[in-house]
Amino acid sequence: MIDLTRFTPSRILPAVERRLKEVPFTQAWYNSNQGKRNRDYLQQIHNRYAGERLFLIANGPSIKDMDLSVLKDKYTMCMNRFYIYFDKLGFTPTFLTCVEELVLEQFKEDFNNLSCETFFNWRFYKQFPKAHFLKEAYSFNPFFQDNILEPTHFGGTVTYACLQLAYYMGFKEVVIIGMDHSFKEKGLATKVEVRNYEKDESHFDPNYFPKGIKWKLPDLDKSEYSYALARDFYQQNGREIIDATVGGKCTIFKKGKFSNYL
Repeated sequence: MIDLTRFTPSRILPAVERRLKEVPFTQAWYNSNQGKRNRDYLQQIHNRYAGERLFLIANGPSIKDMDLSVLKDKYTMCMNRFYIYFDKLGFTPTFLTCVEELVLEQFKEDFNNLSCETFFNWRFYKQFPKAHFLKEAYSFNPFFQDNILEPTHFGGTVTYACLQLAYYMGFKEVVIIGMDHSFKEKGLATKVEVRNYEKDESHFDPNYFPKGIKWKLPDLDKSEYSYALARDFYQQNGREIIDATVGGKCTIFKKGKFSNYL
C-alpha cells in the first residue's frame, strides 16, 4: 500500500533525478561481468546462515557502555564507520555494510583497507574491488526485499539494508544493539550539510563524523516506516528482530536485554 503522505516535493524531485542517474548502474548490475560475479556470489550466500542468530551493531553512543568482547565468537554485522572501534573490540566483526554514498566517498581508503567481508552500494562497484554489493531500488515507497539479487530499497537507513541482507542470508533472529535512534543535531532530514561541530555526540566516537565532513541528518520517520516493514516481514515468516539497545528511543521492534541473547 502506498503511503501518500510521503509524496512531497522535497522527496519527489530528488527521487526522480536519482532514477535518471541510476539507469547505467542498473544496466551494469544485470549485464556487466562484475555485475554477474557479484550476483553469483550473492546467490552463494543465500540461506548460508539459516537458523542462526546475528548481532547487528549500530553506531549510537550507547555501545560505549557495553562489553562487546562477548560477541567475539558470534555472527556480527556492523555498519558505516564502526571500523574505528575494531581495536577496542579485540576482534573483527563478521560483516560490515555501508550504503550511504557520502560515507563511501569520503572514507574510501578506510573501506578499501578492511579485512572483514563488506557489502557496499553498487554505485561504487568500480571503486571497491574486494567488496560485494547491494543494488538500490528507487521506488517512492520502501518495501522489504527478500531476494537481494534484485534491487533493494534502503529505506533511509543502512540498518534497513542490513535487515534485508540478514534475512536473505538466512538468519532467523537479529539482535540490534547501538541503535539509539536519537541525534543531537537538528535540521532538515536528508539535506547534505558540512558538519561544523567540534565533537560528534550522536555516535560512539567524537571523531566518528569529524568537523568539515559532509553528512545528511537521518530521516527518522522514514526509518521507522521501513523498520515496521522489516518487523512484520520477519514475523510473518517465523523470524524475529529484537532491539537490545540500551536506552534506545526506537519503539518499532520487540525490546530485549542484551545479556539474554549471548
